[in-house]
Amino acid sequence: MIVSENPPIRCVGAVVFDQFGRLLLVKRAHDPGRGKWSLPGGRVEPGETDQMAVAREVREETGLSVTVGAHIGRILRPAPHGTFEIHDYSCRASDSSLSAGDDAVDAQWADSATFATLERENALTEGLAEVLRSWDCLPRDSDT
Repeated sequence: MIVSENPPIRCVGAVVFDQFGRLLLVKRAHDPGRGKWSLPGGRVEPGETDQMAVAREVREETGLSVTVGAHIGRILRPAPHGTFEIHDYSCRASDSSLSAGDDAVDAQWADSATFATLERENALTEGLAEVLRSWDCLPRDSDT
């Protein structure tokens, strides 16, 4: 467990699969994790619910509109001045055409082979593969 005198910084993430079982990933434009692939997400702004923040972050980073579903899990990550408390939610996208923007350099739908390659090449944010594996949220083969 990460211990900090500062209150945790509440963040959200979106676990979005398309109809082929591919997982939505964004390439981060800023730290933490600049240049690495991760789930879309970010900080919850004042006055926002988690669901509002998830929908906003996905739209800003990928251009997709999503319906936010069930809470999948929570992780803690070190922040420059405290701890990020990240709540990840299952989401359903209205379409699959991506347009990277805001805090994302790129966005993609990753099948299991692509995800495995990114993991092997250390191109994912720290701990992402392990957490998704533990939540049974890895992408499926696109031909299934």
